[in-house]
Amino acid sequence: MITGLDYGTSNCALSARQKNSAEGSKIALVPLENSKHFIPSTLYALERELIVESVAKNIQRKETQQHFINHRRNQLAQANRVRLTHDIATNEQALFFGREAFSHYLEQPDEGYFVKSPKSFLGSSGFRPQFIEFFEDIVTAMMQNIKDKAEAHLGAALTNTVIGRPVNFQGINSENSNAQALSILTTAAKRAGYKEVEFLYEPIAAGFAFEEQLTQDKTVLVIDIGGGTSDCAMVRMGPSYRKKTDRSEDFLSHTGERVGGNDLDIQLAGKNFMPLFGMESELKNGLPMPTQIFWNAVTTNDVSAQAHFNSLPTEMSLEQMLRDTKEPKLLNRLRLLRDNKQNFQLVRDAEQCKIALSNALNNQVDLSYIEKDLFCTVSRDDYQKAIQPPLSKMMSLMTQAVKDAGETPDVVFVTGGSAQSPIIRDAIKQTLGDVDILDGDHFGSVAAGLGVWAERIFA
Repeated sequence: MITGLDYGTSNCALSARQKNSAEGSKIALVPLENSKHFIPSTLYALERELIVESVAKNIQRKETQQHFINHRRNQLAQANRVRLTHDIATNEQALFFGREAFSHYLEQPDEGYFVKSPKSFLGSSGFRPQFIEFFEDIVTAMMQNIKDKAEAHLGAALTNTVIGRPVNFQGINSENSNAQALSILTTAAKRAGYKEVEFLYEPIAAGFAFEEQLTQDKTVLVIDIGGGTSDCAMVRMGPSYRKKTDRSEDFLSHTGERVGGNDLDIQLAGKNFMPLFGMESELKNGLPMPTQIFWNAVTTNDVSAQAHFNSLPTEMSLEQMLRDTKEPKLLNRLRLLRDNKQNFQLVRDAEQCKIALSNALNNQVDLSYIEKDLFCTVSRDDYQKAIQPPLSKMMSLMTQAVKDAGETPDVVFVTGGSAQSPIIRDAIKQTLGDVDILDGDHFGSVAAGLGVWAERIFA
């Protein structure tokens, strides 16, 4: 069976042709978590070593499985030792995904291994081969889970897929970065059981879903503001184009950068939450508090920042800052946050606040898991001020795509969860002027378009 797979930074989704009593059949999203069509891009393991064990057990093709076991022999032996040391039974579930992963992390954030948005790390430079292999295993485990859930619902084996990709996974050394990220995704998809794997730019995939609705030919600016990246594409679309399998001449331009919804969450957490943890306090000598440690705490999409925040030098710096600060109560909150590994929870609260501010002018965030009766009220104006740096980058991508295409779009098609924000929409209008702005399925357009393209190239 042919599918489209949106392995997203915030959520994952999968589309396939499904029977519909009224229309015969159509490309539609497949339920992946109970009745929900989107599963958060999260994984929780009782111990991190058990991830490789799960991957090995769930590789279906014997030849591929044996090759993996031979290559990961040391890690698998370590996983066996971990089970014995921690008294984890062989048949005990060790990995959890999506909302279930979040639940386990929130119950005991200082235990187990939790990862959110691993796509954010794909293509990062400076990783040792062993670390890249570890990311292969994380992505593979998540894809195996998605594929198993989809096959159970569809009652058929999934054989071929088109996976969405951003224009650039990372902003530095983009060519090498993209090659590394695509290699990881391809390896993971093959180990998950796919025979054929192709890739398609995510904004173009979102545009394909939109194109199915067009009754006239248009030049469309597709804007996809995802969790980890923002991508734009100027594309000729409509009835005259949608049956073509070679669309290279129809893609007038595309731009993309590693700036997305996660960056908005991080900015909100840093500028609105971190003052409660001492970021804007003073030292006893009258100098301002150094801020890097606070930004490292909330920059959860950067491996280096997280490694530094959890390092011994940071622990020592924090102790010195506690001696030097005028307001030790505030800085003690940061120490508690670090000790309990609750920084992911804090950034998740920022994400929920961002979502709430799409429909409200103010939102009160409950931080009582840090300290009793601790709250932070954020207004939409506060949020707008906080996100100006990443928002400016997003607007630059749009104007560059239009400039590179050499013509003005007839219509703007917007997708991606963060694009629902009135602040984002107002910024698009101010940047692009008097052009119609239409919405798609903010979470499902990419997956649906990938399914459309998958049928065209594999059927």
